[in-house]
Amino acid sequence: MTKESRAPVALYPGLAGRRVVITGGGSGIGEGLVEAFVEQGAEVHFLDLAEAPSQALVASLTEQGAGRDRLQFHHCDLTDLARLDEVLSAIGDVDVLVNNAANDDRHRLADITPAYFDERIAVNLRHLVFATQAVAPGMARRGGGAVINLGSISWHLGQAGLALYETAKAGIEGLTRALAQELGEQGIRVNCVIPGNVKTPRQSRWYSAEQEAQIVAEQKLKVRLEPHHVAAMVVFLASDAASGCTAHNHWVDAGWL
Repeated sequence: MTKESRAPVALYPGLAGRRVVITGGGSGIGEGLVEAFVEQGAEVHFLDLAEAPSQALVASLTEQGAGRDRLQFHHCDLTDLARLDEVLSAIGDVDVLVNNAANDDRHRLADITPAYFDERIAVNLRHLVFATQAVAPGMARRGGGAVINLGSISWHLGQAGLALYETAKAGIEGLTRALAQELGEQGIRVNCVIPGNVKTPRQSRWYSAEQEAQIVAEQKLKVRLEPHHVAAMVVFLASDAASGCTAHNHWVDAGWL
């Protein structure tokens, strides 16, 4: 689906000028999230390890009219917690944190080592805890905020070759519930968005055209999900329109499960 064929975007005036941090914003779903929040007029900061696509995204959006004062890329390895803290401290207090970054590297049980286990949990779960820990005090100072965690349909389906990724993604749903309870009295809402199979360049590496067609066939809605479908839900949850929403999962899977 091209941007020209997208459904009209809902605009949430309250998001204009709000400071938003997105992890893993340089490509895939993260790129769609960055574009969506820029479209809302937010001040967008995105963290990513991949320099070239991230700089290209900034250049593209700047050319389209998003001023560099409202869009900043921060090079950051999220497994390096000292660097993560340094970046978030430099950004300052934020209104919205989108914990999007993840990596669905395929593996077999027989090949998992203790070091690989630790690295996969660091990539897919640990940084969500410490990013939220870092921004929560500032959100409280600003009167509240929103944390949106990205889960995955994969563990609900029990897909093969993803044991550690699915373990981390299952943990994110538990983390969401726990943090919503702990941070609610400070006006901080914590939700989890669970995408189905979203068409991105990375996902296209794993699925043939026939397999993608089968995914659509199994969905209730016969549409190939793209990043903007997920971004629409995330932007809603970040907005004041979702002021009564916290502690829950919000599915964007076209009815696949």
